[in-house]
Amino acid sequence: MFHLLFLVTLFVHVQSVPQNSSIVEYLPGFDGPLPFYLETGYIGIGKSEEVQLFYYFIKSESDPRKDPLLLWLTGGPGCSSFTGLAYEVGPLDFGQKAYNGSLPILVSSSYSWTKFASILFLDQPANTGFSYATTSEACKCTDLQACDQAYEFLRKVFDKLYQIHELSIIRLKMSHKEMKTLISSNQK
Repeated sequence: MFHLLFLVTLFVHVQSVPQNSSIVEYLPGFDGPLPFYLETGYIGIGKSEEVQLFYYFIKSESDPRKDPLLLWLTGGPGCSSFTGLAYEVGPLDFGQKAYNGSLPILVSSSYSWTKFASILFLDQPANTGFSYATTSEACKCTDLQACDQAYEFLRKVFDKLYQIHELSIIRLKMSHKEMKTLISSNQK
């Protein structure tokens, strides 16, 4: 339950930036400003942008201009990338205090992949995590449609991130099925 509370309060302390995104400078449970760059936002997909894919972007804490940019899609499909951010490779850990009903304590992780790479965490397909669709038809999504949506997302978000952050190297982390489908979809 406290993790849901954490997610809801994530959006309380943000500074707006253009194009449906926000820079998060403070998180409840973390003492002081975040020691890393965290941006969250939506990228519209489709002719009418009826699918809104949500992302978290964390800039490398080392050398963002030279370090790789990783795309993180939690396997499933249909599992939020927040699990990877919060429990696997992200820059914060939950403190080890026993849960007492209050907000969890957040501490910096010394094992974060953001020490050497920028990471783009994507909630995909629609209705995964904070991603959503504005029509019931857009909610229906085959594996190939999900790949097309991911490809459109990547084109749009990389253009945006490159303009803002001048990132250069791109690497992907996906589950085996997603990688095979994305590759075969783009070879056609």
